[in-house]
Amino acid sequence: MKNCDLYPIIFKRKSIRKYDPTPLDDDTLQDISKQVQRLTPLYSEIKTEIRIIQSNDVKGRMMKKAPHYLAVFSEIKEGYLTNIGFMLQHMDLLFSSNSIGSCWQGIPIPTRDVLMSSDLKFIILMAFGKPLEPLYRESTSEFKRKPIEKIGDVDGAQELLEPARLAPSATNSQPWFFKGDDRIMHAYSVKPNILKAIVVNKYIPIDMGISIYHLKVAAEHFGKKTKIWFDKEQEENSPKGYKYFASLKFGID
Repeated sequence: MKNCDLYPIIFKRKSIRKYDPTPLDDDTLQDISKQVQRLTPLYSEIKTEIRIIQSNDVKGRMMKKAPHYLAVFSEIKEGYLTNIGFMLQHMDLLFSSNSIGSCWQGIPIPTRDVLMSSDLKFIILMAFGKPLEPLYRESTSEFKRKPIEKIGDVDGAQELLEPARLAPSATNSQPWFFKGDDRIMHAYSVKPNILKAIVVNKYIPIDMGISIYHLKVAAEHFGKKTKIWFDKEQEENSPKGYKYFASLKFGID
């Protein structure tokens, strides 16, 4: 797999739901395994494990049947779901940049044997393989997303906010909201109503990690180093109706 600037991929990637059942070749799978081992976590102190498993290692309804899956396991600590979203979205963009289809899978789970083989908690799957449908969108108009003014109160950082706006999310809920400017930005989620929370609460922290990763990719594309941290003061002073997740500081590389 080739490493490249992932910024352009954000504007055309899509979730692939139809796959050629033919497995990828061994060299490609070994390369993917190496890329997984090199992933940079959002929180380095949280133990994670990401394995490549096959179609017969997965069960569940509503599966996007694929020849391969990344099965993600994690230690349970504060921020663990956001950490997973951040890490695995790197793989989603890498897959797309290397002509491999992929799709987040929130409902299917690995078989008992796979689950029992790890001491960590199973979190989520990502399907991947050769696509049997167009890999890319033809334009950003194909994204069904909230307008940019609905996802942020940010001064002078539209080039960073737009990639975050295009991030994928569970049930396309787009829970993110950002405040700040082109130097410091704070990431929040909109608290869902009671009925919606039943469906999306499990996935909101993962979705937030995905959007934060898109922000990081955009900042690096424009030559800005990115520092990401959890600010207790920001958490305590979150606007009403919002939950704080992380802060990002952007500087010139």
